[in-house]
Amino acid sequence: MSLDSARQPSQTYDIETEGGDMRAAMSPEEGAVRRRVDLRPLLVLKPYLLRHTVTLLLAAIALVLAAAATLSIPVAVRRMIDFGFQGDDGNFISRYFAMLILIGAVLAVASAARFYFVSWLGERVVADLRADVFRHLTRLGPAFFDKTHSGEVMSRLTADTVQIKAAASTALSQSVRNIIMITGALIMMMVTSPVLSLIVIVAIPLILLPIIGFGRLVRQRSRKAQDSLADAAALAAENLGAMRTLQAFTSEGVISRRFQGAVEVAFEDARARLLARAAMTAMAIFLVVGSIVGVLWYGSSLVIADELTAGRLGQFILYAVFAAGSLAQLSEVWGEVQQAAGSAERLVELLDTEPVIQAPRHPVPLPEKVTGRIAFENVSLAYPSGGEGLALDDVSFRIEPGELVALVGPSGAGKSSIFNLIARFYDPSTGSVSVEGVDVRDVDPVALRTHLALVPQEISLFADTVEANIRYGDETATREDVARAARAANADGFIAALPNGYDTLLGERGITLSGGQRQRIAIARAILRDPPILLLDEATSALDAESEQAVQQALERIMAGRTTIVITHRLATICKADRIFVFEGGRLVETGTHASLSQEDGGLYRRLARLQLMAAE
Repeated sequence: MSLDSARQPSQTYDIETEGGDMRAAMSPEEGAVRRRVDLRPLLVLKPYLLRHTVTLLLAAIALVLAAAATLSIPVAVRRMIDFGFQGDDGNFISRYFAMLILIGAVLAVASAARFYFVSWLGERVVADLRADVFRHLTRLGPAFFDKTHSGEVMSRLTADTVQIKAAASTALSQSVRNIIMITGALIMMMVTSPVLSLIVIVAIPLILLPIIGFGRLVRQRSRKAQDSLADAAALAAENLGAMRTLQAFTSEGVISRRFQGAVEVAFEDARARLLARAAMTAMAIFLVVGSIVGVLWYGSSLVIADELTAGRLGQFILYAVFAAGSLAQLSEVWGEVQQAAGSAERLVELLDTEPVIQAPRHPVPLPEKVTGRIAFENVSLAYPSGGEGLALDDVSFRIEPGELVALVGPSGAGKSSIFNLIARFYDPSTGSVSVEGVDVRDVDPVALRTHLALVPQEISLFADTVEANIRYGDETATREDVARAARAANADGFIAALPNGYDTLLGERGITLSGGQRQRIAIARAILRDPPILLLDEATSALDAESEQAVQQALERIMAGRTTIVITHRLATICKADRIFVFEGGRLVETGTHASLSQEDGGLYRRLARLQLMAAE
């Protein structure tokens, strides 16, 4: 089932979608609309529940049986009071007590079955929802995560889904059970005593209206508490992920105090939510108890006047207690449902966020054999989060199949933006980027990226085995394919020296490896992919001279017959390029070979080359 089919049509969720802050400021009018939405975000659970209709049906049957068994108890009590204590048949009461035991057995089995089925549904729905949310997040691309903190996203993916699990399982079943109990109890109360029932019916709105009002307040405060907790989680994740920097600058105390402050804010918001729920519970209990006492007082006067039997009054009171207890439980459950609605609203915001980069409705296929021909035509790029400046300004060039092109220039000149556009992480603001003569905007991004291999400057490794990290380039590769790629990247030697070789588990982000080792695994990953286009961003920057030479030789072998674009500051790499593109301020200012550009007086490349030579000395 697709995400679109797993959600209801747009329900007044006016969310900034282009990677913007998902908690954008709302006007008072917009806030009022959102508060009126109430439980609509929970409709996102509907298709997930309907996937398991058999389990839903079994849970409903168990729930109805449990409610029916409970509602039959007052009838048995009335008959014992009105008939059992007045007759001479001693077996009459024994039969009724035996019947009560049977009812208790049915109630126990039905309640256990209800608990299992609804708990299973809750776990299943949350697992499916988490998988769909994560799948959707993987489609959003860099533009979304440029503006959205990963800690905030993780809070929604974990803490918010836990809240929703309560709504999808326990809260949902308890709500239905209590509604059945209230309805059944009211019907039996009308059958037992219409006069007393009218008093109760008049009192019900006086109980429900304040509960509903408090429920809205609980929901607002729950949303605020969840947002505060997400902020604290984001702060923790960001700083724990940079532990070396944190300790190197002795910032433990500062960050700890900052996190403590964030936790205190989350605590205060949670306390406000708890106070609202406590006040709602206290008010509900007082109103319910007060109404029962009033009904009992009036019913007693009817018994004294012989207008009602003691058994019927007992039966009515029991039904009234059932109705009141169910109403009180419903108020408790209502608070949980309100919290779940706030969590669902946050997940709906994620699900409703559309990727900036989307596949065209009718994608154009690339040629069966991609040779690596790339062209930029008057390309300008302004990043959504980059202010008013242009990362690239009217850039045009062509790269022929099999060419080795080096991108050179100062930091921030626009070199990485070339990679971002070729891989279609972003679309150009103006102009066009084409591969094999096809505009990349007309190609399915996934199909385009299967022909690319990227070795970034900041290597991304995962807390998995060495083999799994290399196989990230091709999930169908065999162990021998992985080993061959590692040997080509000059990584096989240090991998063999690891405790379990290719089965060695790496730490988070490959922290147990040196920078050079991480980079060689990333190169092996790219080699394993065997693409027609290689994008190398400072691919040998973290290697020592000996390793760099070995890896450079391996790269030269795999670059044969492929289009390779290299971002580098190293003359040894630049000199071997077929062409050099020199960027400055987002513009392509020079093009040529090392020999030709080195002869241009006043040229940027000549100046950069001299600086490299001075640094080498």
